Amino acid sequence: MSMKDDKRMRFVSAEQVARLAGVSRSAVSRTFTPGASVAPATREKVMNAAKQLGYHVNDLARGVLANQSRLVGIVATKPELGFRAHLTAALAKAMIRRGSIPILINTGQTGDEMLAAQQMLIGHRAEATIILSGSPPASFFELAKQNGQPLVLIGRSEPGADHVRVGNSEASRNAANAFFAAGRRRLAVVGSHSSTPSISERESAFVATARALGADVMTAHGPDSDYDSGIAAAAKLFSSAQKPDAVFCANDQIAFGVMDFVRNRLGLRIPEDVAVIGFDDVPEAAWLSYGLTTFRQDPETMATRAVDLLERRLQNHDAPPGHERVIPELVVRGSFVPA
Repeated sequence: MSMKDDKRMRFVSAEQVARLAGVSRSAVSRTFTPGASVAPATREKVMNAAKQLGYHVNDLARGVLANQSRLVGIVATKPELGFRAHLTAALAKAMIRRGSIPILINTGQTGDEMLAAQQMLIGHRAEATIILSGSPPASFFELAKQNGQPLVLIGRSEPGADHVRVGNSEASRNAANAFFAAGRRRLAVVGSHSSTPSISERESAFVATARALGADVMTAHGPDSDYDSGIAAAAKLFSSAQKPDAVFCANDQIAFGVMDFVRNRLGLRIPEDVAVIGFDDVPEAAWLSYGLTTFRQDPETMATRAVDLLERRLQNHDAPPGHERVIPELVVRGSFVPA
């Protein structure tokens, strides 16, 4: 036998446990099947042998036999960035607590990429799919329906699908009102060209409210929803003749870029010259270098709501779509203090 053969992975089998315990293969199976009948003495022999050998039940094989695994897919674009990273981590922990195995699919936002991710999850008999971003095509929902696979969307909604959404419009209106009440009249909002439905909603609600109040309102967009895009958008905003005295940013990553540009490139003071409000309340927002006033999304709350919708759907596949809405609270720090 070659050295390569010696190093091959060999999981301990139920047959090995049966031989060591001196029982039948079916007795081992019954011992590890919840609710199955097995004599106490037999159970003790099997458990001792399993512990000695390091045996664990083959959950993958059980899932194949049952035509369903304990996998739950988490589909996201750039899951490593900003709030999405914290939400992905919270979802993974929530899945593990309920006895599921989270599997992250890092995918693009096109219909073909989303559909490929779903086909992979259905091929592995995933119990459900949670979508954090992107715009799934109609075929995505049809394929899920055909296979009886529950879908939960976070941060967006689709007709007939369970979803968890944040109160984007409520928070954005509050931001515009707070700026105006503090005497700020040259308002701006920074979004991105590759915006998600949530970011688009924040921008449109802020603009509509600011105009209704009678304030001047400017918009700027970076190429994405990240730090560099915040810098690029700030460069556009502050190159105009009329510069804003308050900026609402569609997420904290954008806000960090705006703040660094304003202070380090323009030499302006925050909040005296320019007030800034962000959205998400990622941990960096509390850093002394930023002290960002921002609307807080709680990833643990979002994950819990998503799991609640999933449990509800698994109990009743014919239930009407469940909708959860989480209203973010304003966390006040040094970049803007409301009047």
